[in-house]
Amino acid sequence: MSEVREALLVLADGTLFEGEALGATLPGGIATGEVVFNTVLTGYQEVISDPSYAGQMITFTYPHIGNYGVTSRDDESRRPYCRGVIVRELARRRSSWRSEGDLDAYLGRHGVPGIGGIDTRRLTRHIRDAGAMPGAFGAVGPAADGATVDEATLRAAAAAEPGTDGVDLVSQVTTDVPYLIGSDRQPFRVVAYDYGIKTTILRHLSGFAHVEVVPASTPAADVLARKPHGVFLSNGPGDPATVPYAVEAIQQLLGQVPIFGICLGHQLLAAALGGSIAKLPFGHHGGNHPVRRLSDGAVEITSQNHNFAVTEGSIPGAEVTHVNLNDGVIEGIRSTEHRAFSVQHHPEAGPGPHDAGYLFAQFADMMGRAPGDHSPRAITIGTHMHGHEPEGLREHHWQRPNPNEGSGG
Repeated sequence: MSEVREALLVLADGTLFEGEALGATLPGGIATGEVVFNTVLTGYQEVISDPSYAGQMITFTYPHIGNYGVTSRDDESRRPYCRGVIVRELARRRSSWRSEGDLDAYLGRHGVPGIGGIDTRRLTRHIRDAGAMPGAFGAVGPAADGATVDEATLRAAAAAEPGTDGVDLVSQVTTDVPYLIGSDRQPFRVVAYDYGIKTTILRHLSGFAHVEVVPASTPAADVLARKPHGVFLSNGPGDPATVPYAVEAIQQLLGQVPIFGICLGHQLLAAALGGSIAKLPFGHHGGNHPVRRLSDGAVEITSQNHNFAVTEGSIPGAEVTHVNLNDGVIEGIRSTEHRAFSVQHHPEAGPGPHDAGYLFAQFADMMGRAPGDHSPRAITIGTHMHGHEPEGLREHHWQRPNPNEGSGG
């Protein structure tokens, strides 16, 4: 058993928590970021490796994290982009036939600091009351760079942390070069904007399309030159107002090709349609959010991870398709003029649940129709779930694509 290192977590408003250091140790000894909480019971690896958490430190409300270890097959990106992990108790033994290692070693290998022994119930209640806010944590004592970490330095670091407001986090997580996923024998060609795209989304898309993933800053003209049947707008971190280049590209794509957006992609589509976006007090982060589908009143349990939301009534050219039953937040929209729709939640079920997975079939259906065609269609798609990955997925997503290889874009 490794030596227990006393650590402290300090929020920007001065609230103090005591714990012990986990995971990686940063050279300066202090981790900073915007502190949010996630309510998932399982799927901690998918959460930690979700690029949408760039700039944030994740508090897990479930008290025991790490029980079943980690496996490379559950990574949602090439590496975690979160600033840190906060838990009540980290499992000391892992128990799963799929496990390739333990969570503490995973955090250390990827340079992600953590803090355990935290009263996460108290922390979560505080964030619910005061809202998500910057924080800082670190092991008390000397740091690798010679500095000393104590309560005073942590308070100063928390106060100086800007959080995620006004920062283009998408540019930090997007791919540098285009790359291809799936078989060219699929019936559709899709261009997917990588604002922080998750691997499970690519599994779903490659079940019915040959997918080319492109950097977030790719101009609309370059996308249309690829002659896609549809364009996908991915999830990603931060405020959509910090990526105006993405909104401009989407505006030029509207009416030219079918569009499907998820999470940040949903907000960007809304902005391109003239809507406004507002920041939520503490966001939606979890795998148990009830969402009503307005077309028939069905309730779906959904996975969510976002701090911003579309403002109700701000998009005259779109109809609302889904609503969050917890707080009324708009969860889905459909353009009344163009072949474009989006949802705020995560239908790809990474880590779960699966209730909204039908939306990928709706995207395939939309691409299979001529503009104005509303006749019934039956489309069967594969999702490559349960460990069956399309050719090229692991090589191109867990490792940075090589633009000199023939399979690159």
